[in-house]
Amino acid sequence: MAITRSTITMTPSGLFLLFLFATTASPAPIALPLSTSSRWVVDGEGRRVKLACVNWAAHLEPAVAEGLSKQPLDAISKSVAAMGFNCVRLTWPLYLLTDSSFGSVTVRQSLERLGLAESAAGVRVNNPGLLDLTLVQAFQAVVSNLASNSLMVILDNQISKPGWCCSKYDDNGFFGDKYFDPDEWLRGLEMMATMFNSSTSVVGMSLRNELRGPKQNISLWYRYMQRGAEIVHSANPDILVILSGLDYDKDLSFLSEKQVNLSFTKKLVFEYHWYGFSDGGDWGSQNPNEVCAMVIGNITRKGGFLLEQGWPLFLSEFGIDQRGVNEADNHFLSCFLSFAAEKDIDWALWALQGSYYIREGQLGLDETYGALSWDWCKARNSSFIQRLSAIQSPFQGPGLSKSSPYNMIFHPSTGLCIVTNSQLKQLQLGQCAESTAWRYTRQKKLMLKGTKYCLQPEGVSKPAKLGFGCKVSSAKWHLISSSKMHISSNLTNNGNNVCLDIDDNGTIMTNQCKCLSLDGTCNPGSQWFKIIRSSREVNDQIFKRCRSQFAQVQTF
Repeated sequence: MAITRSTITMTPSGLFLLFLFATTASPAPIALPLSTSSRWVVDGEGRRVKLACVNWAAHLEPAVAEGLSKQPLDAISKSVAAMGFNCVRLTWPLYLLTDSSFGSVTVRQSLERLGLAESAAGVRVNNPGLLDLTLVQAFQAVVSNLASNSLMVILDNQISKPGWCCSKYDDNGFFGDKYFDPDEWLRGLEMMATMFNSSTSVVGMSLRNELRGPKQNISLWYRYMQRGAEIVHSANPDILVILSGLDYDKDLSFLSEKQVNLSFTKKLVFEYHWYGFSDGGDWGSQNPNEVCAMVIGNITRKGGFLLEQGWPLFLSEFGIDQRGVNEADNHFLSCFLSFAAEKDIDWALWALQGSYYIREGQLGLDETYGALSWDWCKARNSSFIQRLSAIQSPFQGPGLSKSSPYNMIFHPSTGLCIVTNSQLKQLQLGQCAESTAWRYTRQKKLMLKGTKYCLQPEGVSKPAKLGFGCKVSSAKWHLISSSKMHISSNLTNNGNNVCLDIDDNGTIMTNQCKCLSLDGTCNPGSQWFKIIRSSREVNDQIFKRCRSQFAQVQTF
């Protein structure tokens, strides 16, 4: 039986909401290895597996997974699983394997030669068994421990020379750069793929992070990425081969004209990065609807089209300042979550680490994008993790359930979905796992699936309701604004347009539509809803309750 608890939290806009957290029995084990089926990643039995990952850095100067001076390795792995992630994108520098004099030094030696005696002392306290392992052995130990906690691992070659990534002029960016010899890179990929060819928990390899710089060009991309893919697949045929694009992994548009030519199938995935500070959108001063629409249009042209062509696309880096003080990031996150839910895309959050041993010369730097706090003891922002949980489970895909597809109404600003109460008298926000099943018809009606109930407005600042009079014009709901996230109806009594909204308790209301265009200071978050497609197993108790209530009303 599920154990449920609830907490009250306050969103940045001041809305007090009831968040429900459910602890359920562990899902069935994933049948590894993974492969692909059209745009989906699937397991060995053909069932959809959604990659819901977090990035864990191990590519900076020490070449040691961050945080081992703060907490025991097993505690870190367990915190990853507790936050709902099912995999880790673990970064590594090329020289870890291709430079034997570097990879053979111990964790202690690596830290101490960088003047990190305090970090070395922390590793001695929290992970004494790792301190005198070589860097390669310590990396293997991290992978092994993640596996023991049922976490999948994607190995990401972040950079060649260990250090912070990335700069256009760091000589690590593209084939032929000072620290990026293509032959050495191919050799390192083969070594890493071979090292883990008996580890089922290593499910994929990202061949190179964020290709960039003045030397980048498409012809060399095809030459070396195809060679790298073939080498990795030959060394380890079980793993997914993940290819990044150009311009800091923000451009895969060239693939619309010419796809890669590889000898193998059902193992290829493409990756894309999306941050609010580099997506071309002015999230801080322009209208969020217009910015969201523009940015998603660009992403579709530069990478999202691959989903429609039947290729998996992995959003392998995205993130925000988790202190919640950046309003631009807050707008970006709601837009991101709406896109991720609608496309049901695989993703990896940047980042797990709450702090670094050393980053760009600064000791103990706080990572404000980190899911964990500076001391690695707790989640930095539990409200953020709650919002993220909405997209950690798949909505669609092969073998997900026998349910016919239906719609869910997702509220990205909270990470919750519209649900009904036991008497069907009130609509409110709740866990998406408990979502009401809707049917958005060609006539623009939002029908309760399996009934003749439809969503209707009562008036301005009044709760939305379920009713039978579905032929009236007010029962039609249009997706307006550039973002298509305002769900609007025209009131029959006065002709005014209203939009779905929420009150301070999470009750679904209708109010005057706000922030539709132009105004960059307005926050549309409470009125942003996304109608998404799902084939998840419908909660039987909720569905039967709705049908029973509907039958009682008909009988009456």
